Amino acid sequence: MHHRRLVPAALALALLATGCTTNPYTGESQLSNTAGGAGIGAALGAGTGYLIGRSTGLGATTSTLVGAGVGALAGGGIGAYMDNQEAELRRQLQGTGVSVTRQGDRIVLNMPSNITFPTDGDRIRPDFYPVLDSVGIVLRKYNNSVVEVAGNTDSQGSDSYNQGLSERRAQAVADYLTDQGIREGRLDVVGYGETRPVAENTSEAGRAENRRVEVTIIPTPRNGTPL
Repeated sequence: MHHRRLVPAALALALLATGCTTNPYTGESQLSNTAGGAGIGAALGAGTGYLIGRSTGLGATTSTLVGAGVGALAGGGIGAYMDNQEAELRRQLQGTGVSVTRQGDRIVLNMPSNITFPTDGDRIRPDFYPVLDSVGIVLRKYNNSVVEVAGNTDSQGSDSYNQGLSERRAQAVADYLTDQGIREGRLDVVGYGETRPVAENTSEAGRAENRRVEVTIIPTPRNGTPL
């Protein structure tokens, strides 16, 4: 399992570096006021977003990426942007078994394992390819976002086995989306094993709800530039 991780300090430095200009009188490199403000905002946002994101259940990498975007947001329109994306996802995924849930400015796609993977397997079922193709179409069109792909299992079996299975399933979905043209830099892939149940594990119905891959889409435009 290869987690995609981004260090907040490195991100801040990269953002600041893009705002450097050359002083025409001294020949020295300096930071422009506009870019400096955006870079500082991104650096501060990375830290703030990390704390907020972690407290609301996002993975570490996703929280940092979201924070950097929040620090450098350019104007409004986020709500409308996500409204349009949500509407398109609902149209594309109607009747597929994938639920679309809006949580503030986030969109969560819940992919139950019974329609995504064979029992106890980590290879995507071929009949699910068209569904992921539809998700890829929307993500390419609405590309100002970070996407967390999170695997979850029920409590049957050992902790270590469930952790590994959740990671492999999340990675399989992320790899498929990458093949559909979604840049790896937008994706945070994480396995939560059995640690995030949404239902009781005491019944088969509850365990079925807990076996899922969740794709969470979070808007992070940076001065109008796609990620």
